[in-house]
Amino acid sequence: MMEENKILATVDGLTITEADVDAFINNLPKEQQMFASNPQFREQALEQIITVHLYAKMAEELKLEETPMFKKLIASARKDILAQLAMNEVLGSLEISDEEAKKFYEENQQFFQKSESVSAKHILVKEEEACTAIFEAIASGEKTFEAAAMESSTCPSGANGGDLGEFGKGQMVPEFEEAAFSAEIGQVVGPVKTQFGYHLIKVEKKSEASVADFAEVADSIKANLLQQKQLEVYTQKAAELREKYITK
Repeated sequence: MMEENKILATVDGLTITEADVDAFINNLPKEQQMFASNPQFREQALEQIITVHLYAKMAEELKLEETPMFKKLIASARKDILAQLAMNEVLGSLEISDEEAKKFYEENQQFFQKSESVSAKHILVKEEEACTAIFEAIASGEKTFEAAAMESSTCPSGANGGDLGEFGKGQMVPEFEEAAFSAEIGQVVGPVKTQFGYHLIKVEKKSEASVADFAEVADSIKANLLQQKQLEVYTQKAAELREKYITK
């Protein structure tokens, strides 16, 4: 475990710690933050922090703090920081209660419909004859579906016993979809011809169309309602501030 207070470098008496590197990485785009624990990436981040400090020292030596540009930038940064702090004061305490989220859920069931779906496995081969032979080996008990998928399927899912997971209508090519949704649970059907070749399909589970449980969607409801509430409060407060500070 990294020590946040561990000093990694010193620039003219100013120490740079693990915590400083963490803060720097946390301000990077999300796709870069995933490398936060990579030693080489952290070393690069440290080098960037050191370089910024070195240029800042150079600016001090050149007395750039006394230039009009510096003062203009400081004034602009001060305004932006104050505005952000004020917005945090206005919006930071807003929240959505369980009751508000549940009320929205109950009044808007149409948004939470789950379509009919199946969970299935398949085996894909190029030739119909090969597909039929595999079907017969499975039907006779010579091989399990999963073993046959691992041995013969040309689909990457073969490595996982042919497992395709759960899918709804419209996610697969029509011929495959029709066969999968028509099959009984546990039944192996095929050969089914598609543009990819010949399939054997085994349905593991079927789920009827339904409404998602509140627990499944509560977090997304709260996030959306909070965003709406924040926008409403933000707009209302902006109008109040216009009345207070803008002279007509």
